[in-house]
Amino acid sequence: MSVGTPTVYRWELRKLRSQKRTYLGLGAAAFVPIAFAIALAVQRGAPNDVAFGKYLHSTGLALPLVLLLFGAVWMFPLITALVAGDIVAAEDHNGTLKTILTRSTEREQIFAAKLMAAATYAIAAIALSGVTAIAAGSAVSGMHALTSLSGTHISVARGLLLVALSLVVYSVPILAFTAIGVLLSTVFRNSAAAVVGTLMSSLLLQLLTIIPGLSGLTPYLLSTQFNAWQGLLRQPIDWAPIVRAVWVCALYAVPAVIAALLVFLRRDVDGG
Repeated sequence: MSVGTPTVYRWELRKLRSQKRTYLGLGAAAFVPIAFAIALAVQRGAPNDVAFGKYLHSTGLALPLVLLLFGAVWMFPLITALVAGDIVAAEDHNGTLKTILTRSTEREQIFAAKLMAAATYAIAAIALSGVTAIAAGSAVSGMHALTSLSGTHISVARGLLLVALSLVVYSVPILAFTAIGVLLSTVFRNSAAAVVGTLMSSLLLQLLTIIPGLSGLTPYLLSTQFNAWQGLLRQPIDWAPIVRAVWVCALYAVPAVIAALLVFLRRDVDGG
């Protein structure tokens, strides 16, 4: 009798809990905000040239927002790639994928479970980083009102809500990178190649934003969507970049998922 996708999903989560790289990524997600807060506490300077940088010493609500800006370059794509790029390739390397594919479980269910597990990990990493940043920032700068990008004051309660919503919006491009990582993991059958490939795709998209003559592509690059959350911190809220982020990220994620699924379904069991 074939088991359901939720059961296979729980199997995949159990596997993630037993892997060192899972805790390496989550540890980095928690460590970076703490390290940033410590550096903030021992020096008076702040990155005033970035959004909310000048408020780091005024309120702990600024720290998670500043980290969202810095984390888009390498931190969150790398944390995501550690699991997404490994989730299929590791089983290829260990020779266990052949066993899984010959069980009484549909391949679609196995693929869906792996994709959901990788997405769950990515979301958990962002949530952990956000919670840690709020706690660390508050310990250093206190919990006070925040000034929006429009210059208006935001209460602590509303600020916490907007930070939480910003993390949700930020998860949209991260999930797109998760889909790319799963695709590379499925195609390459090599964890290192898939992890590096996922990270390099992020860096390449960042590079395209600074190449002269390609400015017209900027609104449609996956890397640009990491800034969509800033629309929440304007008065009134600017929904345009958020809506664009949803459909632009879908343009990257959906083809990647479909391609990965097709490759997975065609996987030669005899060849692993």
